[in-house]
Amino acid sequence: MNPQQAQAHSLNSAPQTFRVALDQLRQADTRSEVELDEVPAPAQLAPYAVAMSADVAGQHGEALAVGRFILLYNPQYSPVWDGNFRIITYIRTSLESDVGEDPLVSEVAWTWMVEALDEAAATYRQPGGTASRVLSQSFGMIDQQLETIDLELRASWTPAGDHLDRHLTAWSDMVCTFAGLPPTTDGVIPLNHIRRK
Repeated sequence: MNPQQAQAHSLNSAPQTFRVALDQLRQADTRSEVELDEVPAPAQLAPYAVAMSADVAGQHGEALAVGRFILLYNPQYSPVWDGNFRIITYIRTSLESDVGEDPLVSEVAWTWMVEALDEAAATYRQPGGTASRVLSQSFGMIDQQLETIDLELRASWTPAGDHLDRHLTAWSDMVCTFAGLPPTTDGVIPLNHIRRK
């Protein structure tokens, strides 16, 4: 049995609560610019989990932003999560160095997450995470490339309520915001200076 077959078998034998949540995720309304794929989920974080990868590509196929969305489920209430479900996410994009060096960029990334969840009416509790800036400088044969800074957001939260699809909708909006795409709602300022490789 290969890993994908093993995961499918595990999901088929999962509790009804988790299978309903999985169905909700698969019916989530996500932006067309985001290519979503179900991928193997980490097995050590919870008894049941599902993971999705996201890619947003530019006009020439270049990666503008990438991410990972993981839904964890424990049939036994977790006091650490304050619930039975926990969502873990990761998003990364590359910025031109002049934008990436702005000390407020990390705070802005966290704000994007909160605003996306609120806009999608995805209620949650116990949010936490880090926003990091990673400098990339080229040497040797590729030292002519522009210096860039990768912006990475690692975040998790406990979903509240029964609408787990809204969380994936919100997250897909976050990935598009990181990619510098125009917002679908008013009041969100896009990041226009994302490096197009």
